[in-house]
Amino acid sequence: MKIARKPEWLQKQVRPAAHGEMERLLEALRLNTVCQEARCPNVTECFRQKQATFLILGTACTRLCTFCSVAKGAPLPVDPGEPARVAAAVAHLALAHVVITSPTRDDLPDGGAAVYAATVTAIRRRSPSTRIELLIPDFQGNRSSIARIGDAGPDVIGHNIETVPRLYAIRPGADYRRSLEVLSTAKELAPATPTKSGLMLGLGESLDEVRGVLADLKEAGCSYISLGQYLAPSRRHRSVAEFIPPGTFVLLKREALQMGFAHVESGPYVRSSYHASAYAIGES
Repeated sequence: MKIARKPEWLQKQVRPAAHGEMERLLEALRLNTVCQEARCPNVTECFRQKQATFLILGTACTRLCTFCSVAKGAPLPVDPGEPARVAAAVAHLALAHVVITSPTRDDLPDGGAAVYAATVTAIRRRSPSTRIELLIPDFQGNRSSIARIGDAGPDVIGHNIETVPRLYAIRPGADYRRSLEVLSTAKELAPATPTKSGLMLGLGESLDEVRGVLADLKEAGCSYISLGQYLAPSRRHRSVAEFIPPGTFVLLKREALQMGFAHVESGPYVRSSYHASAYAIGES
């Protein structure tokens, strides 16, 4: 069922006029952010705080997920200068914590893992105290690519499960079990590095299905979890099935913490990189 009107707890405003300073920096360094490409509702809040989630490996995704506004199509060649430019932005913004993500690049033999690793290396050189979180695609389950990520030495390895198994048709080319294996493999190969995942709610899942996913993530060794409301980026995308009341997010956070997750962010506007630094420093 298509929901036409947002409830009162989903009225955050995006104010492009407040984005100028960050947008000028991104333009000067020829960098992209998932904040802009995915039309994140938190973009004004984060840009005002000089925070951004950098989108490496271009802005075109090789998959056709129906919930995401990142462009689909043939990606451009890898830009060898991009890691250094990301590091320059991190240094300029004096970021204590940075999140790096990418579109899925099934066209690349390693899925882009080498570029992720080069970006970590470049940031370590310029800003050695910055905590680095990588939000990776599934690399088609390629173990050597996941190993490359672990060997790069990020502080957090994230991979979003996105939704419950019954609704995985919204993720063409993805596989629920494979995504769990990405997280368990990352934990196996880099046991000291916490892993993180995220779920969108409001796509038609039941609470028991969400609880089942949380149990699977815990079994896969996941330490951190984000739970947020799905919001359709446009009328062309998958419609919202339900707006989840804030109290349900509170309930799920409590249950997830009881299951043993080290940190949980759960709320209507939570996204996988929203308040990302709180996970690393253990804020509740």
